[in-house]
Amino acid sequence: MTPEVIATVMSEEKANQREMFKMPMERISKYVPNANTKQAEDFVMKACEHYRRYLIRQRDRER
Repeated sequence: MTPEVIATVMSEEKANQREMFKMPMERISKYVPNANTKQAEDFVMKACEHYRRYLIRQRDRER
């Protein structure tokens, strides 16, 4: 173990250090009833992608 190896290991991003976004299923369930966690996550990601495209279109119209 050299100081360089120690510095490399210490600078690596660890799995438990990644930022996480959590939301109670109750907040999503009214939009995605009877969905499991994976289905709800997919729904939220698609909604975010759709909203992002919408904002880009709106911005382009204003130019």
